[in-house]
Amino acid sequence: MATTSCTLVVFIFFSCFLCFYISPFAEAASNVSYDSRSLFVDGERKLLISAAIHYPRSVPAMWPGLVKTAKEGGIDVIETYVFWNGHEPSRGNYYFGGRYDLAKFVKIVQDAGMLLILRIGPFVAAEWNFGGIPVWLHYVPGTVFRTDNEPFKHYMQNFTTLIVNMMKKEKFFASQGGPIILAQVENEYGYYEAAYGEGGKSYTQWAAKMALSQNTGVPWIMCQQWDAPDPVINTCNSFYCDDFKPSYPTMPKIWTENWPGWFKTFGGRDPHRPAEDVAYSVARFFQKGGSVHNYYMYHGGTNFGRTSGGPFITTSYDYDAPIDEYGLPRYPKYGHLKELHRAIKLCEQALLNNKPTLVHLGSQQEADVYEDESGTCSAFIANLDDKNEKTVQFRNTSYTLPAWSVSILPDCKNVVYNTAKVGSQASTIEMIPEQLQPSSSSPHKDLKPLSWEIYVEKPGIWGEADFTKNGFVDHINTTKDTTDYLWYTTRLNVDENEEFLKKGNKPTLLIESKGHALHAFVNGILQASGSGNGLQNAGSFYEWVGAGLTSVKIKGLKSGIVDLSNTTWTYKIGVEGEHLGLYDFDGSKHTNWTSVSTPPKKQPLTWYKAIVDPPRGNEPIGLDMVHMGKGLAWLNGEQIGRYWPRKAPNDKCVKTCDYRGKFNPDKCNMGCGQPSQRWYHVPRSWFKPSGNVLVIFEEKGGDPTQIRFSRRKLTSLCAHVSEDHPSFSTNNLQKNIASLEIKCPMNMHISAFKFASYGTPTGTCDSYSFGDCHDPDSTFIVEKRCLNKTACIIELTKENFKTELCPGTTKKLAVQATCS
Repeated sequence: MATTSCTLVVFIFFSCFLCFYISPFAEAASNVSYDSRSLFVDGERKLLISAAIHYPRSVPAMWPGLVKTAKEGGIDVIETYVFWNGHEPSRGNYYFGGRYDLAKFVKIVQDAGMLLILRIGPFVAAEWNFGGIPVWLHYVPGTVFRTDNEPFKHYMQNFTTLIVNMMKKEKFFASQGGPIILAQVENEYGYYEAAYGEGGKSYTQWAAKMALSQNTGVPWIMCQQWDAPDPVINTCNSFYCDDFKPSYPTMPKIWTENWPGWFKTFGGRDPHRPAEDVAYSVARFFQKGGSVHNYYMYHGGTNFGRTSGGPFITTSYDYDAPIDEYGLPRYPKYGHLKELHRAIKLCEQALLNNKPTLVHLGSQQEADVYEDESGTCSAFIANLDDKNEKTVQFRNTSYTLPAWSVSILPDCKNVVYNTAKVGSQASTIEMIPEQLQPSSSSPHKDLKPLSWEIYVEKPGIWGEADFTKNGFVDHINTTKDTTDYLWYTTRLNVDENEEFLKKGNKPTLLIESKGHALHAFVNGILQASGSGNGLQNAGSFYEWVGAGLTSVKIKGLKSGIVDLSNTTWTYKIGVEGEHLGLYDFDGSKHTNWTSVSTPPKKQPLTWYKAIVDPPRGNEPIGLDMVHMGKGLAWLNGEQIGRYWPRKAPNDKCVKTCDYRGKFNPDKCNMGCGQPSQRWYHVPRSWFKPSGNVLVIFEEKGGDPTQIRFSRRKLTSLCAHVSEDHPSFSTNNLQKNIASLEIKCPMNMHISAFKFASYGTPTGTCDSYSFGDCHDPDSTFIVEKRCLNKTACIIELTKENFKTELCPGTTKKLAVQATCS
């Protein structure tokens, strides 16, 4: 009987998304010590506000600006993880260049006059590939991660010692006069220790002892490690840590991770945390005796290349942070927290040198008062009611407290800040698209459209097969994380009398897998794509979680369901374009490229290359990939990252977020029905004046003619403030004059006002309008104070405005300005 041969080729893509007794700390550093209330730095008590900025999630050209913006936001300390797999990509081979130049990053922090918390780990989680541990370590015989395992402990100690010695050589520890005041070993191990049994407990003790043996001269911390041995300090990670208590009464209360937003996932909604709630959590922490607080993240940045880990984590790690992915302050969150930091610092002396007195002011209202015999006094008044505003009496004065808020009184009399009253400016940020422009170095640039070159991959086995095996192999075990791609190929003979060959009713391919996503080809034609679970970057024994095909069946043949799972499969690691180095700056000149007048659309497994000029201006740049399918992108050989404009579900989003009540990552979702990520950050420093090589590898098929650069541009600034808004624009708290501050980004000035009104203006940014009460000189006043300046402050005083207007009415000032 004659037969027809049909080859089934399955292309599978996995994006590998993936805290004995020791003597008291008094023996250690002289420069940094602690007691139950706070750290001492050079003998002085410190109340510290820290910001997480991960050096590999931005680029060296951005580091000074990020640190400067954080400092201007009232930040004292920069915090970062150390990323082991970025620094030791293969065993014994180290890299500390480019985005991984840790010493350069620390020096920038030091030069800014700031302190630093170094979270060495070296396990970090962090939504980072393999949790930051090098994949090669998994293949060292006998290794089990994060337990009392000799190979793992050996390599972990080697790397920790390497980093410590590097920091010592640069004299970066505070004990040497440097900025590093705290170091961390391990990370959130307390969640998983029990799963490892006695090995987990002994590993915790070993990790602490190993860290202390490094003799850094600064305290060591372990976050979320409730059995951290003294003198290692256990710290808190959460959305709220006001109720947290360290493991020992001799230790200060430290919050290593306050999450001001949340990470995004491909195909997920866009999570947001309101500025009012972030401020509430911080104020409550310091109200209840906290002394060191860190935002995770303050600048989230970008998971360039293949560094994202965990379930479907996007290339963007923006995190709804106070500084956005591109390095711009996110208003009003950045400004509202800046005001909070100023208010807290006004209370620093009272907070650090006195014990609080708790005063109950109602069923859910309370004050913590820090006062001494000299008359120094500061108070925090909280309304824990998450629905209702309350008026309370405190020291014979009435105070009205919005729901779910904290008022800060640096002198126990005047409210200079309330967490629910946002007076900071807001900004309108737009992504301004620009067509890809041919390189100015190209001949006849103005006469020709952008030229493209392509390279089309052959589905299945290219070159020689790597190996053949009956059944399936694990994706990670096979690729060793050297690529996202692994081909599984098998052959099936189909009877020529099968009904589907005559009637066209196609059989169904049933595929099950562990991991990220796959594409199925039959006889070289893409049939379908699917996605499942993302790979893990944390959890008990996470390095043993498999990836790859587990079952392949065909339904709809005369013989019933045919199981191909245990047939002979041929394997090939990676795609040929990677092997040829088409993404490298030099590899882009490979002769295999083919010039085309118009690049093909909706064609899978295609490499695209264009030589382009940088976008005009100096704004940050995003690569708009909304019309592409799925793949990877590079500029001048630099890895932009994975792109996948997968849409979020259409439900469970909000138009406006109610800040009141405890936050969770699903409370304030937005972006329903929209691509979970559309723009991919391309740092300006990666561009050359001309001749920039943009390379795209498209897996599924898209329209490359619709690829755009987009400039992230602040198009307007808005701010409004009421006369009764807490303020401290003057050092005289008795005056307590409400004021409005506006500030343009670096290298920009206030060039115009679209709207200005003192009185009773209504509406919001981009839709302000005059109310019944309006000072006609409002525009003249704000222009006089602010035009052509980078920043300005306008006080709501009778010297500036007609405060006698509309007697008995609480007036406010609203403005909308343009920066250029």
